Amino acid sequence: MGMIDRSGGSELRRRVVIGAVGALVVIALVVAFRTWYLPWGAAIRGLVLGMLTALLALGLALVYRANRVLNFAQADLGSVPTSFVVALVVFSHWPYPLGFVIGLVIAIVLGALVELIFVRRFKNSSRLVLTVATLGITQLLAVLGILVPRWWGRNAASERLPQAISWKLDIGVVRLLGNDFVALAVAPIAMVLVAVFLNRTRTGVAVRASAERGDRANMLGIPVARLSTVVWALAAALSFIALYLRAGILGVPIGSAFDVTNQLFAMAALVIGRLQNLKTIAIAGICIGFLDYWVTWHASSPLLVVPMVSVAVLAALLLQRRSHSRRDTDATSSWRGAEEIRPLDAETARLPLVRLARWGSAVLVVAAVIAVPMVLRVDRLIQANEVVVFCVIGISLMILTGWAGQISLGQMGFVAVGGAVSALCTSRWHVDLTLALLIGAVAGALSALLVGLPALRLQGLYLAVTTLAFGLSVTSWLLNDRFFGWPPIGKRLKVAPLFGRLDIDTPTRFYAYSIVILVIVILLVRGVRRSRTGRVIVAMRENERAAQSFSIAPVRAKLTAFMLSGAVAGVAGGLLSHMNHSFNLSQYGARDSFGVFTSAIIGGLGSVTGVITGAIFSRATLRLPSLEWRLLSTSIGVLLILLVLPGGLGSQITKLRDLIADAARKRRPLARADFPPAPADAPVVAPVSVHGANVVIEPSDLIEPSVASIADSSASHA
Repeated sequence: MGMIDRSGGSELRRRVVIGAVGALVVIALVVAFRTWYLPWGAAIRGLVLGMLTALLALGLALVYRANRVLNFAQADLGSVPTSFVVALVVFSHWPYPLGFVIGLVIAIVLGALVELIFVRRFKNSSRLVLTVATLGITQLLAVLGILVPRWWGRNAASERLPQAISWKLDIGVVRLLGNDFVALAVAPIAMVLVAVFLNRTRTGVAVRASAERGDRANMLGIPVARLSTVVWALAAALSFIALYLRAGILGVPIGSAFDVTNQLFAMAALVIGRLQNLKTIAIAGICIGFLDYWVTWHASSPLLVVPMVSVAVLAALLLQRRSHSRRDTDATSSWRGAEEIRPLDAETARLPLVRLARWGSAVLVVAAVIAVPMVLRVDRLIQANEVVVFCVIGISLMILTGWAGQISLGQMGFVAVGGAVSALCTSRWHVDLTLALLIGAVAGALSALLVGLPALRLQGLYLAVTTLAFGLSVTSWLLNDRFFGWPPIGKRLKVAPLFGRLDIDTPTRFYAYSIVILVIVILLVRGVRRSRTGRVIVAMRENERAAQSFSIAPVRAKLTAFMLSGAVAGVAGGLLSHMNHSFNLSQYGARDSFGVFTSAIIGGLGSVTGVITGAIFSRATLRLPSLEWRLLSTSIGVLLILLVLPGGLGSQITKLRDLIADAARKRRPLARADFPPAPADAPVVAPVSVHGANVVIEPSDLIEPSVASIADSSASHA
């Protein structure tokens, strides 16, 4: 009874807290509406744009329910059919309704083809690998979306569809046109049809069943693979509807279908609905889209939209009650896959062939590092310096995602903080660069600590939304000189001699300095990984509950991983700023964070060798001449590498090491230690002469007779 009373009291306190917070939110909204009054016409348009965000979030939710993956290609699934039908309607003057029907059919076919050609190939891969594969898919679709309008010799970007109906309505200072009313009618109808499909049709019920327990649905004869194709087709249709309606109101977006900001808002709606509740996801998407338009209407700068909306989204996430259900635990664990590199045992590592391979590879690496400044031109040497910096960034992501299993989609935000603080130290206070890098590391660690505090309640995709919001807020607000005067944007950074003696103002000398910093970071990180701290972080990733049973504090372990990752990222930011002799915000955008995340997965998050290999691959593909070729090469390369080498490029180096170790073991001569020692109580075995031949009597013959001898004895007595 005492336990029941305590449980009831805890539930009562939780409800009181939620009620109080809800009342404060209502009061804040009333005050905000009175302060930031929004005209009714603008409110209706904000509601329409919110429903378009909800359509995108519903597509994300359907794919997640089917494949347990965050689909970054969700918006671009609708970009290709939208570009095609916009060209038909605007350039060839086809009717608006006919273009809608044609685009809807193309979107359904495209979604099914993407699932059949790409997604199904990754059904046995980790969810982290499949998520990166969707990044490759979105780049491939972006190329198609750019190339399709060129068949007409024109560009569809910023083109607005003609009005479907000739209605006009002036509400205050806002004029609503026909396409506003079309979107206001079509978007809710699409949501209702999705609900009817999932709840009233046999296919929809099967989709829900397979989403709940895919293995059990397979045992019951439900075609899970075929239903996955249906889900991707439906998600592509929702994306096309959102984009087509948006093109009639705001025009076709430039570049990717939905920018990173809208992707963040859709992801936020997804996680607010706990990745499963479609009704909550739809309502959250509408509210976030409306809040976006509301803040945009009143904010002095559009750059303030992301931080203000991000704060509201983060508050909604933190107010949620943490779930410990089996479904949520399984979903979180599926995002923690990173192949740990198994070290060789001490005896194998001492074999001559293994030692020769290890020292030979070390000599080759050192020779290549020394030869780089001798062979490359100055511009190529600067690019090689950039590769070294991104190797350090990859190591920071390896700590957070590879070791701790925490997904970071805003890693360049930590890099930007460290770069800004280091640049401030050297430009304003003339601090030595090495000391400035240490101060930047402290700044990166503190910023990671602030972002990591929600990790006490959020994990997996929930934390991914937090880090992405942080990365966007850093570049749009925190480090923007339009709002704060301390970031040294636009100032020339002159690298003073190290300790007043060593001059590193040339590309070759700065390259040597960057190599030294990289080696120090690698040695420190390897030391941490072999220590108890590193083992605790990895143990928390593998099984948090089991680690807690051994008196491991999860809060301390997670925050340690965040701070260590932020410190390494801060060092990389300082190197990047002083390598370019300026601090430029364009180098720390969300797309750069996605690029770092992708390269780390391609190389392999399980080892330093893997992330370095991924950094070299990713920076090499950025040197292609045009945007289309860069996107095409990156997308195809990512998909092929992840399909053929799910462990990343670094796993092949590990396999080569294991092959050399196996060959060394086979070549090892048999030593006396290879034979098992005789038991201490075993009798002495000596050869006995029987009819002139030496016969060895086994110990078992001395202890007990064999079955055959017993049978012969019985027969003789008979």
